[in-house]
Amino acid sequence: MPTGYVTYLELPFQKVHEMQSSHKDPDRFWKMLQIAQESVPWDDKILLPYAEHLYVVEKPDKSRVVKCNCGHEFCDVKQNWKLKVVIYVRDSKEKINEIYPDMLGCDPDWMELREYICPGCATLLEVEAVPPGYPVVFDFQPDIDTFYEKWLNHPLK
Repeated sequence: MPTGYVTYLELPFQKVHEMQSSHKDPDRFWKMLQIAQESVPWDDKILLPYAEHLYVVEKPDKSRVVKCNCGHEFCDVKQNWKLKVVIYVRDSKEKINEIYPDMLGCDPDWMELREYICPGCATLLEVEAVPPGYPVVFDFQPDIDTFYEKWLNHPLK
């Protein structure tokens, strides 16, 4: 195979089902946090993965912010990070046809596509398909202290 190509292993359905259904390592959350922490170029402590490329981190002053892989900080975790990004709105037939073949995209009179892009690294972080004029969705506000205390039995200090 030529260099630069990635090969993927395809697992049989039964094997995938077995893996998904079997018991998980009790420390899997901590392992995942360690892997995430080692993969980013900054030292702020990751408390929680928030979305793909996004984390809730604890700053040295104990504040909690939403932060991208690249290091760009959006806002306090209690605020909507989507209001702190570059937003590209596909709200016309021409813009929608840039990614969907003609007649396969949405009708811009009924729906628009909002692309949320990190201003630090230009990574596409999320896409929303919403009616025109619909407010920006605030996905969720995690209760980190309860998660650590009640679910992980490891209260944050």
